[in-house]
Amino acid sequence: MSSKKVLVTGGAGYIGTTLVPMLISLGYDVTVIDNLLFRQSVFLDLVKYPNFTFVKGDVRNEKLVQEHIKGKDIIIPLAALVGAPLCALDEKSTIAINKDAIIYLNKIRSKNQLILYPTTNSGYGIGQDGIYCTEETPLNPISLYGTTKSDAEYDLLQSENVLTFRLATVFGISPRMRLDLLVNDFTYKAFSQKFIVLFESHFKRNYIHVKDVARAFIHGIDNFEKMKNQTYNVGLSSANLSKMELALEIKKQVPEFFITESEINKDPDQRNYIVSNDKIEATGYMPEINLEVGIAELLKGFQLMNNTPYSNV
Repeated sequence: MSSKKVLVTGGAGYIGTTLVPMLISLGYDVTVIDNLLFRQSVFLDLVKYPNFTFVKGDVRNEKLVQEHIKGKDIIIPLAALVGAPLCALDEKSTIAINKDAIIYLNKIRSKNQLILYPTTNSGYGIGQDGIYCTEETPLNPISLYGTTKSDAEYDLLQSENVLTFRLATVFGISPRMRLDLLVNDFTYKAFSQKFIVLFESHFKRNYIHVKDVARAFIHGIDNFEKMKNQTYNVGLSSANLSKMELALEIKKQVPEFFITESEINKDPDQRNYIVSNDKIEATGYMPEINLEVGIAELLKGFQLMNNTPYSNV
């Protein structure tokens, strides 16, 4: 059991609500800062733990951040406006939260405080057909979301005691559920509507279960000394799939799912790439939940949601 103190900003979000209970169970003393933008009540079952503290606040509040960064051993900055559609709705806040707040956090922290930061492999933008993006592949983000996250990562990697994860598209059930993520979205359409219209169905990307993202953070903490000051792709090596391939995987579990394509419209998210996860796998990390299991979990979970509007837009 650990007695280290962890600050998680944005901890009441999709990833945080999976990661924070794991940290609590391992004995970490966890403080979460979150503004509860989506009015979520996700930590009621954690208030009984003395090693859990919740602070309702915004990471743009520099005084608040200064107060709660003191005495922490590990900082995990999850707070962000996530996804191209949401970021396009409020560009000023996107830059302030996704980039400026991270740069400020990095500026005021002690050099001995460890940072584990999630960025996105959407920073690769449009890859080359058949060529895997590695951590050495030049970044070419095509959305404000990708640009702000990549800029923040660049700033962090100029410092010491930093570890960054370029996450694949995340999927799976989480207490702060999201339906705007691709696997979750497609599976929900299969569950609720039984049909989907695909735009640019050949576009590819990589995927990773939200619990395996949380496990990557735990792995990074446990192996920080040998992994530090580098970035790592985090995804399922078995799931570099096109949108059509993803839809067909879902159809295996929902046979009545009707899939059609449109040649007229364009996908608002134009990223298209495949990713190598060899670097993090060489450190001993391997995802535990494959796409098939994750889809089955989603279909089971959707029976319990009662049309709640889980989304980031």
